[in-house]
Amino acid sequence: MSPLTLAFIGDAVYGLLVRQRLVLAANRPVGAYHKESVHYVSAKAQASAVDQLIEALTEDEQNIYKRGRNAEVNSVPKNADIGDYHKATGFEALFGYLYLSNQHERIAYLFDLVWDTIETEL
Repeated sequence: MSPLTLAFIGDAVYGLLVRQRLVLAANRPVGAYHKESVHYVSAKAQASAVDQLIEALTEDEQNIYKRGRNAEVNSVPKNADIGDYHKATGFEALFGYLYLSNQHERIAYLFDLVWDTIETEL
């Protein structure tokens, strides 16, 4: 499967995990959830998280991440740094790969590491 296809599904998986964590943390208006979730799912936040996470990845996971990071993308959002965007694409490809290979416990473990990293930076 192409790394961008993995990133496509990984983006949805990661976004759902962020939304779930926010909803379970406190009852807020939907607009507040959205505003806060943007901090966690941005290319900058994902790039920062993967920098902290890379040592915890297995060799296979690092290879998936690198395939996603090095994938040729057609466009980069104007509010994202290209380096961060590539790292975020690799990060999402990793989550997509883990999801499609039914490694849900591994996703939960890595997500907890990521969440702790991003929370301390906000």
